[in-house]
Amino acid sequence: MRLFAALLPPPDVVTALRRRVAELTELPGAEALRWTRPPGWHLTLAFYGEIPEDVAPELALRLERAAHRRAPLALRLRGGGHFGDRALWADLAYGDPDHRTHLRRLAGSAAAAGRRVGAPEAERPFHPHLTLARGRPRRPTPLGPFVEALADFTAPPWPAERVSLVRSHPPRSGVPGEQPHYEELASWPLGG
Repeated sequence: MRLFAALLPPPDVVTALRRRVAELTELPGAEALRWTRPPGWHLTLAFYGEIPEDVAPELALRLERAAHRRAPLALRLRGGGHFGDRALWADLAYGDPDHRTHLRRLAGSAAAAGRRVGAPEAERPFHPHLTLARGRPRRPTPLGPFVEALADFTAPPWPAERVSLVRSHPPRSGVPGEQPHYEELASWPLGG
């Protein structure tokens, strides 16, 4: 099972982001990007990769404990950024300055839950973001204009109150551009 821990945005945030992404897809060069779809929008806390099915319950128990030890967060999607020409993302703002630190600690606890059941260490340091589009390796697209178009974007406040364990079902058809399907397996309240 390919699993990760995430915070899932509420419907009003998805609606606001959907409107802005519709505008972004009209910009020159947008057709060269692979745009993520709203059902797949999430903030990854920890990526576990392939986890044996018989280990998933232990991971879920450890992730539940991690969620209960952390308080809810006041978040807001605001602005954006990019990782080279690989990914365009929406950035986060925090309702309380301490929530940036609390989010990092939550991500660290989620990653620790994975390590305890044998998931590999993260390849990159945690950088909170919500991926909107991915570049195509054979067709690099400058993402700067898209980041500029996101500069004034502000979504409604987001009370992040639950951590979710999500399964990623990879594309199977072989059709270029097909995206994975995400299935929320369980979720737990923060501070539970």
